Amino acid sequence: MTVQAVILAAGMGTRLGRPWPKPLTPLSDGRTIMQQQMDNLLAGFEDIRITTVIGFKLELIIEAFPNVGYVYNESYDQTNTNRSLLMALRQSMDGGVLWMNGDVVFDPRVFDRVQELIATEQSFICVNTAVVGDEEVKYTVDSDGYVDRLSKTVTDALGESVGINYVSVGDKAGLIRRLAECEDSDYFERGIELMIEKDGARVVPFDIRDLFAIEVDFEEDLSRANAHL
Repeated sequence: MTVQAVILAAGMGTRLGRPWPKPLTPLSDGRTIMQQQMDNLLAGFEDIRITTVIGFKLELIIEAFPNVGYVYNESYDQTNTNRSLLMALRQSMDGGVLWMNGDVVFDPRVFDRVQELIATEQSFICVNTAVVGDEEVKYTVDSDGYVDRLSKTVTDALGESVGINYVSVGDKAGLIRRLAECEDSDYFERGIELMIEKDGARVVPFDIRDLFAIEVDFEEDLSRANAHL
C-alpha cells in the first residue's frame, strides 16, 4: 500500500526569524528540519508518496528536495495551514493522507507506532499528554475517548497536538468540505473540529509522550530539538 504524506511548508516562519523557509533551518546533526522529516518518512514506510506544500521562497525548498511532488499555495502570506492542507488533499490520490507541519522535529519511531492505525484506516492526531503549553494546540475527548475539541483555546485539555496527523480514506472527503468552510486565518485543526462536529468523524488522540517531538517556533524550541538529535 502506498502511503501518501504531505508536509506543510508554505509559511514564512516569522517567529523564528530566519531569512529562509523554516523547514530549511539547519539542525545540529547537519540536516535541516525538512531533511529530518524526509529521512523519517522514507525509513518509516516502504512505499511512500511525498508532497510538499510550498509558498515562501519556494525555490529554495524545490532545489533542496527535487524528487518529491509539490503543491503551490500562492496565498501563503495571507492564509493559514487550513488552506495549504485543503489544496494538498484536493490534489491527493485515492486513499488516506498522513500530514505534518513543516517545522516538526521528531523521533523516527513515531511512524513505527502509527503503522497499525494507518493500515486500518483510522484517522488520528499524534499528541503529547505530558505537557499542555499555553500557545500549543490542545485537545479534549468525548465519552468514547475520541477527539472532541481541538484548538489553542481549549480549556481542561488532556494534552497537546504535536503536528503529525492522519485522515482516513473514509474521512477525507468530509475533512475537505470542512476545511473549505474555515476562515483563511484558521489552522487546519479547525477543519478537524468541524469534521468531528458535523460529520461524526472519530479521530484517535495517539499519545507519543515517551518519544521526542517538537514544533520549532522559537529559538528555545530549536535548542531543545538539537539536544535530542
